[in-house]
Amino acid sequence: MPEKIAIYVILAYLLDLAVGDPRWIPHPVVLIGKSIEKFEYLMRRFFTGTTSLRVAGAFTAAAVVCGSWLITYYLLQWSFSVNHWLGSAMTVLIISTTISARGLAAAGGEIYNLLMIDNLAEARRKVGWIVGRDTENMDSRGITRATVETVAENIVDGVVSPVFYAFVGGAPLAMAYRAANTLDSMLGYKNDKYIDFGMVSARFDDLVNYIPARITGLLLLAAALVLRMNPKRALKAVLKYSSGHPSPNSGIPEAAVAGALGVRLGGINTYHGRESFRAYMGEDLSPLEPLHIKKTIQLMYTTSSLAVMLGILIVILINVK
Repeated sequence: MPEKIAIYVILAYLLDLAVGDPRWIPHPVVLIGKSIEKFEYLMRRFFTGTTSLRVAGAFTAAAVVCGSWLITYYLLQWSFSVNHWLGSAMTVLIISTTISARGLAAAGGEIYNLLMIDNLAEARRKVGWIVGRDTENMDSRGITRATVETVAENIVDGVVSPVFYAFVGGAPLAMAYRAANTLDSMLGYKNDKYIDFGMVSARFDDLVNYIPARITGLLLLAAALVLRMNPKRALKAVLKYSSGHPSPNSGIPEAAVAGALGVRLGGINTYHGRESFRAYMGEDLSPLEPLHIKKTIQLMYTTSSLAVMLGILIVILINVK
């Protein structure tokens, strides 16, 4: 069985690299997002106050994560009962939808191309699609920083975490992970609206990404070595700066990328007109420029491939008699 899962993950990863997420195919994350919206609407109709909102938020998180696992499990059970090849194809397809390496690279690459032709207005608009901060007044360096930070951070939840959970528990667990990550992206804000209702979603996302984030940190060092960047400086950056990030996980890939590239990430971000300081990651050895987006994408792809290779190696070692 582990050998089959390894084959499914390899094919799913290759499928994502080849086609990404075609818009004409309904994406599970969209369905998960709609279910979260429905749960939130219903819960807020009947629950108010700090404690009750936290309980309602916990119920929402549990229902969405468990529901995603169960639906995926029974869908695959039915598929395999019809035909082994149908079940295998469905497994590969489902796992591929939890991985977003190509989509992440495409988003970053589009912003890089816009910056290279000095189309700042469109670059600001496009970077606004992938970050939560205000982008209207960003200059080229600010756009570059936002893009590098987003690509670096999403190496974990966009690729390594779903690959990790696919190896551990197949397509159902990978989809349950994607549900947990979607819950955090929709509810895990520390503002008046979600500080209580989204508390469990935010903390659960931190929990499920804890191990994959640290695996990602190690793999980024290897990727920096493969790409002839600076793994030693990346390691120093992780050890020195990652704990300063507000997330217990995101600081690891951001610091590693900053160190590998010799740039400094973090600084002043603006949210709804209010400035907020994000801890610095890395040393400002060279000014941020669009080329660093391209290099971050290279690090992301290399780290992603190493994650799949590591999973295969572990499966082989487990099955050696």
